[in-house]
Amino acid sequence: MIDRFLAHLNIPSACLLDKPVYKKMFLDHMELDMTDKKALSEDVERIRWQYALKPETINIAPFQDGEREYLEVAILTVELTEPARIKRIANFMHKAIPYPLIVIFGHGGKVAVSVAEKRINQADKSKLVVVDSWLTEWIDSAKPSKTQAGFIEAVKLQKLPSTNFYALYEAFQGQVVGLNTAARTGVFEAVPVEVAHERVGILRKIDALDREVAEFRSTLKREKQMSRKIVLNSEIRSRKDAILAFENQLKLPNNNQ
Repeated sequence: MIDRFLAHLNIPSACLLDKPVYKKMFLDHMELDMTDKKALSEDVERIRWQYALKPETINIAPFQDGEREYLEVAILTVELTEPARIKRIANFMHKAIPYPLIVIFGHGGKVAVSVAEKRINQADKSKLVVVDSWLTEWIDSAKPSKTQAGFIEAVKLQKLPSTNFYALYEAFQGQVVGLNTAARTGVFEAVPVEVAHERVGILRKIDALDREVAEFRSTLKREKQMSRKIVLNSEIRSRKDAILAFENQLKLPNNNQ
C-alpha cells in the first residue's frame, strides 16, 4: 500500500533514507498529553524516515526568508494499527520534526497523506511552528477513485515545481487541498497555488459550518419544545444553504458539474 504510493511519486533513489524512527524520539522531544501518548503507543505500529530531499540528493535549491525555512523536505511513512486518532498523530509529528514534512500513513491497504505549513517562530528563530495542516482521505493506491487518481498523478515529483523546496512543498500541499476540495465538488483539479490558497479559506468556512450543523443536530435530539425544534431546524437549513453556496464557489468555471 505505502510502497505502491511511494512508487507513484517517482522520487530519485538518491533521496532514499529508509531509516527507522523510534517512538521514544517523540516522547523525549515533545510534551505529549495522555491521549497523544496512548495514540503513539497503541495506534502506531512502525515509523520510517523514508526519503530525505536535500540539495545534495536532488537538484532543488533550499529556501529561506524571514518567515519560512525550507532547507529540505522529509518524507515519513507511518503504519497504523488503528486510524481513529490519525489527525492527532499527524499533528504532534509535524510539531516534533523541524523540517517541512510529508507524512504518508498506511492502514488496511490504503494510505492517507498529511502536510503542514511551517513558519519560523518569531519569538525563537531556531524553531519552526505549524500554522496550518491538511490530511487527505484514505486512498486505495491499487484501485483509486477518479479524484484520487488525479491526485496521485498531480503529486508526482516531476509534476511539481523544482525552483526551491518551498515551491515544491507548497505545490504538493496545494494538491492535498485539491483532494479535500474534490470531496465537495466531485472533481479533482490540479490548480495553481494561488487558487489553492483561495480554496483553503472556503474549506475552512465549510468546516466551521459543518461543526455548527452537528452541534444544532445534537441539541435538536435533546430538545422537547416544538417551537425550539422549529428554530433549530431553521438554523440547520440556513447553514446547509451556506455550505452549498461555498461548495459552488469551489468549482472552477470549466467544472461541468
